Amino acid sequence: MKKAERTGRQPIRVDEKRATKTVMELLAVPGVSCEERDIGNKIVEILTRHGLPKRAASFDNAHKKSPAGGNVGNLIVKLPGTINGPRRMLLAHMDTVPICRGARPVRRGNVIRSARKDTGVGADNRSGVGAIVVAAIEILTRKLPHPPLTLLFTVQEEIGLVGARYVDVRRLGSPKLAFNFDGGAPQYVEIGATGGCHMEIDVRGIPAHAGGHPDRGVSAAMIAALAMADLRQNGWFGLIAKNGIRGTSNIGTIHGGQATNVVMDRLHLTGECRSYSAALRRRIATAYRKAFEKAARKLVSADGERGSVVFECTTKYEAFKLPKRSACVNEVVRVLHDLGIRPSLDCSNGGLDANSLAQHGIQVATLGAGSLDAHTANEKLLLDQFIGGCRVALGLAMGL
Repeated sequence: MKKAERTGRQPIRVDEKRATKTVMELLAVPGVSCEERDIGNKIVEILTRHGLPKRAASFDNAHKKSPAGGNVGNLIVKLPGTINGPRRMLLAHMDTVPICRGARPVRRGNVIRSARKDTGVGADNRSGVGAIVVAAIEILTRKLPHPPLTLLFTVQEEIGLVGARYVDVRRLGSPKLAFNFDGGAPQYVEIGATGGCHMEIDVRGIPAHAGGHPDRGVSAAMIAALAMADLRQNGWFGLIAKNGIRGTSNIGTIHGGQATNVVMDRLHLTGECRSYSAALRRRIATAYRKAFEKAARKLVSADGERGSVVFECTTKYEAFKLPKRSACVNEVVRVLHDLGIRPSLDCSNGGLDANSLAQHGIQVATLGAGSLDAHTANEKLLLDQFIGGCRVALGLAMGL
């Protein structure tokens, strides 16, 4: 006798053909960060097509608080419960990274990828969105019992967990259990994630004619080069380990210069630093600031002038770690066991919407739904893992 029959619970199953069709439909809709309106509307369209009352879905104004702007806020769907129990929230981010722009999803056996070799398919995070949508469709069409539910589809996760940071918490219905779908195989459960800071570095040099009088200039590029070499040499770039505490740092964008015959007078760099330790993140940022200021002092023009540096560092999200026996972790473990899946609890070195929601006082466990090789042109969705994620989502939504 199956465990679901022994315990009196309904077997957790989904219509795999419909689930595959649904995720293909979602993958076909573009939605890079700040451009999520179309995918948000598509989610509403699919759910209403399967019986969701239109009044159950609404968008908040998170994008109006975002420094990046955007064309829509978070999508919030609320379903009244048919059985008693605390409200549960399932969430996933709607946005994809820029490399997924123009993707055309195609299925080959167990794998969905982009037909274009230069784009990712958007499995990060249409897999998570798809798992929640499929679970909702099963509940709506089969009239399955469930406690009160909130489905949250966030915006701008990829640029700093922005949607979750500015979500209108009052509209979530005070969920007591929350589950985020964002990642690979469903058995890997993230119960913590690192904190991250964003760095902006404006290097100001002295312009001069690069052919006639280069000695009268100070190159902003050279200031940056000396600073980066210093950081690399002293262990502050890339993987960082200081006194047994680990972190990372990176420079992600560099923009500057006007012409090849002008000594570069301006260079703007953006970067990040991450660590579970807020103290180490502060030390990394301080090391960057000092390295750039030191480099600016080293270079002097023939006229005795030096460049300068303006450095800013802001916290994008704080680290968090859930107790292994927290309610949401216990519930994920229970559902996985019911499905015959052995859970693996770990912490992430990347930011999750769970980071921002932790700042709102909401504990969130994160698990995957089949995304692989995210943020690359080789990205793919593994259908067997996606179906597994759909079954987990349904089990968590029903709470049976």
